[in-house]
Amino acid sequence: MNMFFTFASKRNRHLLSALGPGLLMAGASVGVSHLVQSTRAGAEYGTALLLLVVAACLLKLPFLEFGPRYAAATGESLIQGYRRLGHWALACVALITLGTMFIIQASMTVVTSGLAGLVFGVDASITVLSAAVLAVCLLLLAIGRYQGLDLMMKIIMAVLAVSTLLAVLLAFGSGPDWAGLDPTTEIDRIWTAAGFAFVLALLGWLPIPLDVAIWHSLWTLERAQQTGHRPSVKHALIDFHIGYASATVLAVLFLFLGALMMYGSGLPLADSAVAFSGQLVDMYTSALGEWSRPIIALAALTTMFSTTLAVTDGFPRVIRALMEATGEASSAGTDVEGRHRARYMGALLLIILGAMIIIHFFGHRFTALIDFATTVSFLAAPVLAWLNLRLLTSEHTPAQYRPRGALLALAWTGFAFLVTFCLIWLGWRIL
Repeated sequence: MNMFFTFASKRNRHLLSALGPGLLMAGASVGVSHLVQSTRAGAEYGTALLLLVVAACLLKLPFLEFGPRYAAATGESLIQGYRRLGHWALACVALITLGTMFIIQASMTVVTSGLAGLVFGVDASITVLSAAVLAVCLLLLAIGRYQGLDLMMKIIMAVLAVSTLLAVLLAFGSGPDWAGLDPTTEIDRIWTAAGFAFVLALLGWLPIPLDVAIWHSLWTLERAQQTGHRPSVKHALIDFHIGYASATVLAVLFLFLGALMMYGSGLPLADSAVAFSGQLVDMYTSALGEWSRPIIALAALTTMFSTTLAVTDGFPRVIRALMEATGEASSAGTDVEGRHRARYMGALLLIILGAMIIIHFFGHRFTALIDFATTVSFLAAPVLAWLNLRLLTSEHTPAQYRPRGALLALAWTGFAFLVTFCLIWLGWRIL
């Protein structure tokens, strides 16, 4: 009996040591895609897009799961796996990363900055607010490294889940416009040019861009190094599914918030980060009561800060991994850890600088910036999906951990879904 409890205790410790990267993934996902795009979907189309949101989350699941699956099965990141496929695969990932990292970082930051200015009552330009937010992220990542990021994300996600669920429950009891819950009310508007463009922008980041599979594989390895225990594939996937389920449920909750509280208001959505943040909080408060303002503001700010912090960490890790995978940044010699850290900090500063330039010149065009970034991510998704599918079904992945059965069928269905929508978009743009 004692041996059984000892074994069970050891197994639980190993599972707990694997938990963390999934919540980082959820923190990275629950941001612009949820607070802005999901809320806009509910505000403009009621629940007409609900099934599409759920379908997108389901069909993207295999490609995002492949990140922790590959890392746990092989002890390598997806970047190293792409290198095994060939330089062409690594080049594709490098082009996608370099082409999207500045604008994605900028998009996340402007929303967080708008909310921070609103919550703390700071009357400053979006450039100044963004610089302050990125400075806080830089400080946290420089001092706390992965351990600090992991701890902060667990706290933020707990606060976020509770406050968002409470906000939705209050919204249901506040006497909203129930027409927003009828999925057939706005169905015709989806098939207009503007409606279809919004659908593509919405799907681009819901529940999360496929790039994050790469980040997740890197976070899985970092967590293993931190705890001194490499997770089993089973434990890594449990961690992933907890984070992914959280991100999916929160996407649905934010859509319901938009449908319940903003649908039918007749007010156009603001085109600046600060104005949109104020509009979002004010509409909820007017319906729920002034006492609810701190709850809504806290849910929104924690949502966006968690995303900005995770993204600010994720892109530098990918850049560092790409540098080291090419062999141009050899880790031979002394002070390997020092040079490893220096490459991360250099990439971090570069991304912050690039994001600040975009924010300074384009930050005032808030919704256009976000729609552009999400659409680019959606168009890149089939490439990343194909690379992940090819890697996980190749000889570079141990046979017992390759996707099969329902998961493999879902992956091929998801790939067809992504390719079809991209072709429709290209045809629509050309014609």
